[in-house]
Amino acid sequence: MKYNQLTTCIYPALVWKVKWIKTHVLKLKSCHCWDLQMHCILHTGRFLLRNTYQRTWPKCCSSFSKMMRAVCVDKPGGPENLLLRNIPRPQPKDGEVLVKVHAAALNRADLLQRRGLYPPPDGESDIIGLEVAGTVDSLGPGVKEGWKPDDRVMALLCGGGYAEYVAVPEELLMPVPHNLTFCQAAAIPEAWLTAFQLLVFIAQVKEGEVVLAHAGASGIGTAAVQLVRLFGAVPIVTAGSLEKLKMAEELGAAAGFNYKEGNFAQGVLDFTRGKGANVILDCIGGSSWEKNVNCLAMDGRWVLYGTLGGRAVEGDLLGKLLSKRGHLLASLLRSRSLQYKADLVKAFSHRVLPYFSDQAASLRPVIDSTFNLEEIAEAHKRMEANKNMGKIIVNVVSQNQEISN
Repeated sequence: MKYNQLTTCIYPALVWKVKWIKTHVLKLKSCHCWDLQMHCILHTGRFLLRNTYQRTWPKCCSSFSKMMRAVCVDKPGGPENLLLRNIPRPQPKDGEVLVKVHAAALNRADLLQRRGLYPPPDGESDIIGLEVAGTVDSLGPGVKEGWKPDDRVMALLCGGGYAEYVAVPEELLMPVPHNLTFCQAAAIPEAWLTAFQLLVFIAQVKEGEVVLAHAGASGIGTAAVQLVRLFGAVPIVTAGSLEKLKMAEELGAAAGFNYKEGNFAQGVLDFTRGKGANVILDCIGGSSWEKNVNCLAMDGRWVLYGTLGGRAVEGDLLGKLLSKRGHLLASLLRSRSLQYKADLVKAFSHRVLPYFSDQAASLRPVIDSTFNLEEIAEAHKRMEANKNMGKIIVNVVSQNQEISN
């Protein structure tokens, strides 16, 4: 036990007791009897200090046993600023479930938060990590959904995923399909719920429509391709290599375009015989706006959910969008209300989750690579270099620990 930990637990209580002595016992000064004053001070002080020790020591010792490893960022910057530390384990509040994290998944938002460009919403954990899978550890007061310890769950988070434990509102938990590992399940909540939200809640995609998904080999891109197929629409993608395009096509993309080698807008127009894409899922933003609007169909929906290619736009965007009666829609999931996310989780669980575990297993999370929690910096470097095809997963609990548990 470290000295500073001990003093942190006991010192505030001692200060309060000393103040009590000064306030109440020293009132005896008016009796003009110094011996009586000292007798009261000494005996009262001994009692209060002994009482403080007996009450505080067990609490501070038990708090040390409820620590956890977590990835912290003291200073915004590169992957080298990700530090693994022991910090207090969160306590579930009313309506929350404490989850023991077995695996977490990386998202582009994690890189932005590490650099100080995407802070968590007010009141949320400043630990990075938006999706995890694990087991229920304990329930906070007022939990109503019937979760119990050791249930296998996956969770959508506002933060806190890069840690051994995280407290989650019960509405944002989903059961892990029986045929999926924790690593596979960790790849679902943020990526698949984002894609589902963009397609269903925002764009309201219809059967037979053509959907262009940028970054078709990313976590959200691979989810979008499969969901578009599930909903009876036609997915097409862009990506930065032939290898990534091939993987997207294996997942069900009807066509793919290498944005580094040609004009993807012309490719989309050729594929659709000049009509254009009915829906565009855009995580790029500024650098591709003109090509996007050029290949957008009449009355099409252009859904912006990221600005990896910049935020600035120059040119006649509004005029071109107006001429096509286009709808420019924007959405961020992390800052949405708890009720919105709860509705999203409920809809996804009803419409999509069964397809991960049916006999055909028609949906599958795509895993690029796995790292241990101690290797979190290397995981970030891989995503930052755009090397991943699918999700990068972080093992928080080792396989040996899972077997022993």
